[in-house]
Amino acid sequence: MNPSRPFIFFNWLTLVLIYLVVVAGSFVRITGSGMGCPDWPKCFGQWVPPTAQEQLPGDYRSVFLEKREKKIKKFCSFLRKIGFEETAVQIEQDPGLLVEEPFNAAKTWTEYINRLLGFLAGNAMLIGFVWLLIYYRKRKWVFLTALNLILMAIEAWFGSIVVASNLVPWTITVHMLLALVIIGIQLYMVAQISPSQQRRISLPAVMKGLLWAVLLITIYQMFLGTQVREYIDELTRQGFGRESWTDKLGWDFFIHRSFSWLVLGFLVYIAWQNERTQKLMILRSAFIVLVLELVSGVLLAYADMPGLVQTSHLIFAAVLFGILLMAVIRLQQKTD
Repeated sequence: MNPSRPFIFFNWLTLVLIYLVVVAGSFVRITGSGMGCPDWPKCFGQWVPPTAQEQLPGDYRSVFLEKREKKIKKFCSFLRKIGFEETAVQIEQDPGLLVEEPFNAAKTWTEYINRLLGFLAGNAMLIGFVWLLIYYRKRKWVFLTALNLILMAIEAWFGSIVVASNLVPWTITVHMLLALVIIGIQLYMVAQISPSQQRRISLPAVMKGLLWAVLLITIYQMFLGTQVREYIDELTRQGFGRESWTDKLGWDFFIHRSFSWLVLGFLVYIAWQNERTQKLMILRSAFIVLVLELVSGVLLAYADMPGLVQTSHLIFAAVLFGILLMAVIRLQQKTD
């Protein structure tokens, strides 16, 4: 039984919602709103967060600090069980984790909107899974949707750890990479059910290899970009200004910058060959998004406008990842 148009549309909508969660998460990061809600899944113990400090008890900071401390202990116990003793000790000995931030309504609602989008995306995935079980029951589709639903639950749980650990840098990286896996699985699902994405792409062997290389480098670039952002956050906390960042960022920054131009070179060649032959829109789109990504990266590195540019940089990277992955998936399609 072929999937219905409403089912196809709903899966596209789910993909959009997942992307919106990534965008919201980036906005939370640049505004420093990650601790806007000190607990999870509620916010200051409420499903609808407060708008003024007067709505909170006088001892709210000590109350939520105690809850966070318990959650950190549980997380460290989990890390020890899977063999990360040194990491657990580092987290336990970090005095910054036991500092509760004062209430800030703007940051609270920014984080709350991020969680609300996550709630909508998660429930959309759950509805899609139930819909699939009732009407289609195709084994591969059921497995993919169930796997992504489980990963979304893990992502939500890990989000609570990110909050409890006061945004310990490596937890943010893991959080982002898991989001990419979820996007990738949802994209693959869309490619399986959407007729518009089942038209096979046929490319010469060289272009196939370059397309795969660009996809893999893009994934690595997103990992490096997160690491660079974490280093910058740490340098900022230590009082270093933008003029000294380049000297202190180390090899991750230089590799990230150099690989950006490598990806541009590969995609320029792919775009040139594409315009000479098939003029595929998906390859045109990849090139355009990459140019926007590089422009935002240059502005982020050299212009004094990091805020929304940082969010746009992540958005373009995530969209480029999605376009490239869809192109690679369509290379593997068995039918035209």
